Amino acid sequence: MKIKSYYSHTVEDAMASARQELGPEAMLVNTRKTPVESRHLGEYEVVFATLQADGCEPESGGAQSGSTGHTRAVVSGDRLSVEVAELKQELEGMRRALNRTAYAPPQWTGVPQDVSDAFDTLTAAEVSADLARDIVQSAGVRLQERRGAGSTPAAHPEAGGFQRALVEELENRFSVDSALGSSASTARIVALAGPPGSGKTTTLVKLAVNYGLAARRGVLLLSMDTHRVAAADQLRSYAAILGVGFQVLGTVGALAQTIEENRGKELIFIDTPGFARGELKDETGLTHLLKTRSDIDTHLVLPASMKPADVSRVVAEFNVLGPQHLLFTRLDETGSYGSILNEAIRSGKPLSFFTTGQRIPEDIEAATRQRLLDSILDRRGGKVRSAA
Repeated sequence: MKIKSYYSHTVEDAMASARQELGPEAMLVNTRKTPVESRHLGEYEVVFATLQADGCEPESGGAQSGSTGHTRAVVSGDRLSVEVAELKQELEGMRRALNRTAYAPPQWTGVPQDVSDAFDTLTAAEVSADLARDIVQSAGVRLQERRGAGSTPAAHPEAGGFQRALVEELENRFSVDSALGSSASTARIVALAGPPGSGKTTTLVKLAVNYGLAARRGVLLLSMDTHRVAAADQLRSYAAILGVGFQVLGTVGALAQTIEENRGKELIFIDTPGFARGELKDETGLTHLLKTRSDIDTHLVLPASMKPADVSRVVAEFNVLGPQHLLFTRLDETGSYGSILNEAIRSGKPLSFFTTGQRIPEDIEAATRQRLLDSILDRRGGKVRSAA
């Protein structure tokens, strides 16, 4: 048997090199990140094995001898294949056992099935397992305190008692606030920030129509998005259709001056560039302005369809702007809303608005606790919410 490691910057390249040298019958034994001391060889190490080492061709002394050598090689190869398969099964069993331990719902003596159902419902909606466990445990404590010290959740079979405690626990963990702008400023100034493609421009127009024009307020649209091709032209077209003021600003100084010159406007909306990963820098340019101006109400715009881990990363990166609100778009493009709850609780920032489609101005609504909890708890047939 021949075992050899291949190093490369990607797993795919390392596997391709192994297949090319050892042939398509070579077996993948292990894949891992290269240790620090070997990192100069490549980012990843891929270990392959073949059934026959170099130079171990069957002897040519006669037909019987060659046949015996071939048989031994096959038997040895079969044994290796079986051992590798058994090892993989054991590792997979260990992985499943660890996952069951990490994500198992909390266990209390005598707790009814609805406790376990609540945990399953939250994690199915992609609420993080640790947060879901803490919420369910706290709901149990809340119910126990309500029924009196010394009692257990099973002592009084009150219909829907745990579900009501769960909803109350969830409602107390995050806040909502759909107010636009700072109340301390005469002109309410709202900036939308977020990653590219999150829906900032269309959301800005929806807000301008529903909370500006519909309320007969003077509206001004400002664009700082000179990065994306035709971004300003898109907003200019919307402004022309709506009959509101519009300006494209290329510098932070011009933005500050324009705000001062238009203090008479009741609502000023600022469309910012879609900053990609690594483009945000603290204390410079637009980042510094949004972070230090208390009269600018910055809403971080995030797609609800984004993976929870990516949402957490983006919220952490955009924290240098000091956003006051979280605004989630594309609720119509996902069936899992746990990432919204995760970040609302983790960041402590209130949820402001949800958008549910591309229609302008219809597909936007003020964020409410009931809307989010209905979306999360009704995900598996509404068992939790309907009982509450």
